[in-house]
Amino acid sequence: MKELDIREIANLSGVTPSALRFYEKKGLITPVGRNGLRRQYHENVLNKLQLIGLGQAAGFSLDEMATMFNTEGKVAIDRELLHQRAKEIDNTIRRLQLLSRGLKHAARCTEPEHTQCEEFKKIVSRGLRLLR
Repeated sequence: MKELDIREIANLSGVTPSALRFYEKKGLITPVGRNGLRRQYHENVLNKLQLIGLGQAAGFSLDEMATMFNTEGKVAIDRELLHQRAKEIDNTIRRLQLLSRGLKHAARCTEPEHTQCEEFKKIVSRGLRLLR
């Protein structure tokens, strides 16, 4: 497998060298050695960086992601944790959709006062329940 230095990994992944060093400190990635002063990584670290980016987008902390890589650097995903996070994301989507519908309704509502609009009252009531 091909080895790349930290600058090459940064250029290919879009992850800064300082972030790569931080990921290393957190145990997410591991260099295979050095070439002079530069850390060297197997090119498969690019796949791991994609997983880290995906995990961050899904709201996982770096510490949570570190538990998803075993000592050999293989992925060992906690499926229940993924299901739990997916449910949280689904709930967030529902809340945001309700908020969007409420804003759209408020923008086009023809009542002189929004508090007089029955539809607006329903939207606000449902929204408050969902936010709790």
